[in-house]
Amino acid sequence: MAADPRGKAETLALRRRLLSDSCRLFYPEDPIKIVRGQGQYLYDEQGAEYLDCINNVAHVGHCHPLVVQAAHGQNQVLNTNSRYLHDNIVDYAQRLSETLPQKLCVFYFLNSGSEANDLALRLARQYTGHWDVVVLDHAYHGHLSSLIDISPYKFRDLDGQKEWVHVAPLPDTYRGLYREDHPNPAGAYAGEVKRVVNSVQEKGRKIAAFFVESLPSVAGQIIPPAGYFPEVAEHIHRAGGLFVADEIQVGFGRVGKHFWAFQLQGEDFVPDIVTMGKSIGNGHPVACVATTQAVARAFEATGVEYFNTFGGSPVSCAVGLAVLHVLEKEQLQAHAASVGSVLMELLRQQKAKHPIIGDVRGIGLFIGVDLIKDEATRKPATEEANYMVSRYFFLETSCLCSVQGPDWEGAPPRPGVCCCHHAPGHLGPTEGCLKELAAGPEQGRGHRSVCPSAWWPAPCSHGFTWVRAVHSQGRQGHRGSQTQKLRFASLGGPGGSCFSAATPGTVAEPDLGLPVPTAVGFGDGQASCSLPGWKASG
Repeated sequence: MAADPRGKAETLALRRRLLSDSCRLFYPEDPIKIVRGQGQYLYDEQGAEYLDCINNVAHVGHCHPLVVQAAHGQNQVLNTNSRYLHDNIVDYAQRLSETLPQKLCVFYFLNSGSEANDLALRLARQYTGHWDVVVLDHAYHGHLSSLIDISPYKFRDLDGQKEWVHVAPLPDTYRGLYREDHPNPAGAYAGEVKRVVNSVQEKGRKIAAFFVESLPSVAGQIIPPAGYFPEVAEHIHRAGGLFVADEIQVGFGRVGKHFWAFQLQGEDFVPDIVTMGKSIGNGHPVACVATTQAVARAFEATGVEYFNTFGGSPVSCAVGLAVLHVLEKEQLQAHAASVGSVLMELLRQQKAKHPIIGDVRGIGLFIGVDLIKDEATRKPATEEANYMVSRYFFLETSCLCSVQGPDWEGAPPRPGVCCCHHAPGHLGPTEGCLKELAAGPEQGRGHRSVCPSAWWPAPCSHGFTWVRAVHSQGRQGHRGSQTQKLRFASLGGPGGSCFSAATPGTVAEPDLGLPVPTAVGFGDGQASCSLPGWKASG
């Protein structure tokens, strides 16, 4: 049975005593205690609501009823390992195969993305008989020792680069070697991989695999130029290696246009191995490796069994099937394309008005906003990005966000694909923040994010939107203390919308004893309330 509820301070004290400091918290200066999740929202112990744009695992929404029911129903009947015959594991493998190119037809089930990438490395080495790996700069592929070794994002702060690991330039057309004005950036960046391969071979070494996120995320929400993967695969295959597409953060319809992000590189491009995790189980520990018959047969030839105690269990496969069912039933891939298109347009409008936004890039619900100090040099605006996500999104809009990129200069949206595309007025605080940053706000606030996250305007569900009304009597600088959240029914579309109050919403602290505004209007990214002393902030 669960223990009696304890206060946040007691929980924090216990965590500090019992857990390693290496296990870090979001917002360490004032951590939030999350006790419940629903859809795209998280709730703390006092009932305050937060828009979750950090957790890209709850792909179809926190506690989706169909996913919860699938896990609960199967748990009541049987949960055991995959050494017994059971329909769930074959049904799930068949259902996944329908989303992939026909060549990728053999599946291994595991518990995490790290396990999946570790197995992919073993498969590649066994099939090729080679050892070395080519990766992209700033890449991250998991926390196991084998994967830290192929993750420049991590190994540069630890033991450094191993002699069998070879790093190619990130195919970044905004900050990289070959930029948006290059006539053929795909060919140029693929040529850099060829150069790395040639250098490896000159040393008498051999390539086992090229590992790449289909859309590099930790590296700053990078969109590789079209045609890059096929050319890279050609160079890797000529060297006797395999192409491994890491879809752990970007698969399952996130990009909108396709179910898998590698499909953005062309219908004819097929990786040799695809790894999956995170969103595959909507919070349940599920992961998968898909590969070809040839690669699987080579692995089998060792005579050594591959067994994973919990991977492919009846419950895990029931959850995986439920996630696929929800994605299809609720048309969330198309939804990601639609919502992403709306957000990209809104962000481009902000970019046109604010020089601090250097680049807006993305597809579907994989979007990056790159902040800069100088347009000519494109110097990363690290402090400004941290200020934006820790002050404006967290304190004023209750949106859980952080920053990403080599210099922590970007704000990447990674909400679940269930997020709605209404309430563009929620970008109002962003507008104010950008103006303040342009005016030179004080620096040194000490906010530095330690985990990748996201940025997303508050969604509206079933014709309603949440508006945060701020009263001048509130205590400035204390999260939520000066606000009253109100639920409004939408009476119009974006750009000059008018909303009228339906019911009072969640109160961020005990009632301030103030009259509640009954109407709010949006226009040109600004908001207004119907009562003196209040202002609407999003």
